Amino acid sequence: MEKIYVLDTNVLLHDPLAIYAFTEHKVVIPMTVLEELDIIKDRRDKDVSREARLAINTIDKIVGDASPKQLQSGVTIKKPHQVDDEDTPQQANEGSLAIFPDQQITHTDNIPFLNGNHDHANDNRIINVALSLQATNPRSSVCLVTKDINMRIKAKGSGLERVEDYRKDKVLDDVDLMSKGYIQVEGSFWSNLDSVRTESHGRHTVHLIKKDTLPTLYLNMFIIDDEEFVGFVVNIDKEYIYLLDINKQNIMHQSFWGIKPRNLEQAMAFYLLRHDNSDLMIMTGPAGSGKTLLALAYGLQVTMEEKRFNKIIVARSTPPMAEDIGFLPGTEEEKMAPWLAAFDDNLEILHGADEHAFSSIDYVKQKANIQFKSLNFMRGRSFNNALIIIDEAQGLTQFQLKSIVTRIGSNSKIIVLGNLAQIDNKYITPLTSGLTYLVEKCKTFKYASVMHVNGIERSRLAEFAEENL
Repeated sequence: MEKIYVLDTNVLLHDPLAIYAFTEHKVVIPMTVLEELDIIKDRRDKDVSREARLAINTIDKIVGDASPKQLQSGVTIKKPHQVDDEDTPQQANEGSLAIFPDQQITHTDNIPFLNGNHDHANDNRIINVALSLQATNPRSSVCLVTKDINMRIKAKGSGLERVEDYRKDKVLDDVDLMSKGYIQVEGSFWSNLDSVRTESHGRHTVHLIKKDTLPTLYLNMFIIDDEEFVGFVVNIDKEYIYLLDINKQNIMHQSFWGIKPRNLEQAMAFYLLRHDNSDLMIMTGPAGSGKTLLALAYGLQVTMEEKRFNKIIVARSTPPMAEDIGFLPGTEEEKMAPWLAAFDDNLEILHGADEHAFSSIDYVKQKANIQFKSLNFMRGRSFNNALIIIDEAQGLTQFQLKSIVTRIGSNSKIIVLGNLAQIDNKYITPLTSGLTYLVEKCKTFKYASVMHVNGIERSRLAEFAEENL
């Protein structure tokens, strides 16, 4: 059975290369979608306008100089790496792309069209395209693909048999499968092993464990048990996993800028932040678990005391920022102040007990050269000799986070913070978030580390609210 996929505008904005994801099937782009992309490409929001232009360019590359008749019936989709070769026959699994002139749809008794004369006219026109194709292609499976939940419900309610979310960017089947940066073993870790080889390297003890015993361990991960064993993966070869034996008491007595860990997960995060071989540190966890405070304390320590970086750049995800930031008075940093108040709160925690607290905070901001930046203006730049902290990253798309990480220059480090329970982007879920994508793609990278910091450290009320409200 032929499969026909009708794409909504938000799918192409979410993944401008989504057309290539439907392999051998037919992809239909309604004319209304092209009109919406044309409007969006000129918006002030740099991220969404760039994605609209990329989607338009992708469509243009596929259709090329096709005739109107070919364009409406379907043009062969060739992947970007494919080249024309007269001696090579076309692959049987090549799909096609067609443009549907939805303005020409007329109402008939056997097609349940939606009225297009109100605020949701464009959504209804796109649904009408799928309904028309379903009625005129009874032997084909017609599916509307949209990120809009309400549109999916409307389409089904209008009689469309198949409606789906765009799932190619789904990183995991279940968010509980996402790497936490550590594995916890019930009881004693040693009771589960048949054999182990131990080596001494000066003050350090390293245990060599058979690789097939713990196949889910990666570099820079921890393994802990109920009897206070803490092991850190320092190397993996074809046969063994090398576990550095870390004394739990020592790891709990680490300190950054006067801050000490309050639980083992914070202590492991301290250890990873201190790890010299790490260019990227990802901290996930619930609100109040101390992610921002740890990152800021580490930043002040390595910038002001150890002089490892020349500046601290702080940015965060603010979905409505593209529209609102222009109406706020002042410079870029003054405009960003309302969005980054959490960092001021944490600076107060670090220096609130000083005799002249406000003067201390202002001094630290200047001495550490803390710069507050909008993510919208980070693309196209390179940051050298800097510690970059990205807060609230759960609302970023995979493409947005990739574009930020690729900005990191020499002698720089990036710390990405996020809580998947607080996503405020209507087109992103925990399974498709850029934060989830970054964790899963970087967990095997030897210069990256991940830690899920659990345990609410704000108050007993905050802990109750996080778990029960």
